[in-house]
Amino acid sequence: MWDSSLEDEYRALFLKETTFYNDVILSTFLPSEVQVKIPHFLQAWIRNFISGSIVYLVPGLVWSFIIYYWSRNLYIPKDCVPSMKSMQLQIYVAMKAMPWYTLYLTLNEFVVENGWTKCFPRISDVGWPFYLVSLFSYLSIIEFGVYWMHRALHDIKPLYKLLHSTHHIYNKQSTLSPFAGLAFHPLDGILQAFPHTISLFTIPIQFRTHVALLFLEGLWTANLHDSIHGKIWPVMGAGYHTIHHTTYRHNYGHYTVLMDWVFGTLRNPTLDDDEPIKIS
Repeated sequence: MWDSSLEDEYRALFLKETTFYNDVILSTFLPSEVQVKIPHFLQAWIRNFISGSIVYLVPGLVWSFIIYYWSRNLYIPKDCVPSMKSMQLQIYVAMKAMPWYTLYLTLNEFVVENGWTKCFPRISDVGWPFYLVSLFSYLSIIEFGVYWMHRALHDIKPLYKLLHSTHHIYNKQSTLSPFAGLAFHPLDGILQAFPHTISLFTIPIQFRTHVALLFLEGLWTANLHDSIHGKIWPVMGAGYHTIHHTTYRHNYGHYTVLMDWVFGTLRNPTLDDDEPIKIS
């Protein structure tokens, strides 16, 4: 893809960037003399675990406080508010999987640092038009790949029984919360993120954008499980995803409903514009 001198420069820039991320996060928790003794890969794993936990827990706690307590019954009907026990179980399942999720993120960084992907470090290396086209292509592969991976986890019965059923114990509105977004069997969560890795080897993408989009998954999945429908077509709002959790056969998409529309698995929520979502 690149000449050897450019490959060496890119590898150095990728390593410099991940080292910077390590320093920003780990310096808050570890003395510098301890941090320098930790191998780079392990530093990255610890940093990703800390960052991933923050991205999962802090927005989830804030958003749950707003929709379930501060603005109680404004967004969610009283009989659909999840119990504290349900949310605690979701946090337990997600945090048990978090070391494996973040190991997966760290392995993604490792292959980039070694120059084995099509990542580039700076938008200026390719220009904005190329960057925007590559970003659109990357997101298209993610959308297509997540749809089919998610659908396979339902259609292939052993995969559903062994992996995806862990997530689908939350099968009605009153058991869904922002914390359900990462409450998966670890391998299930990794498989659904795997299209991001495929994209690294097929589409040139800025490394920082790839990292940001992986962490955005934590926020996006929280949004999908809060049972509040944003009503912005073709965005896969929580109204669509709540149907997925109640029918098991519809709305497998990720950011949008387009793949469900193309492949015949779309089911639209029935909405009253003035009231919280009700699923028919």
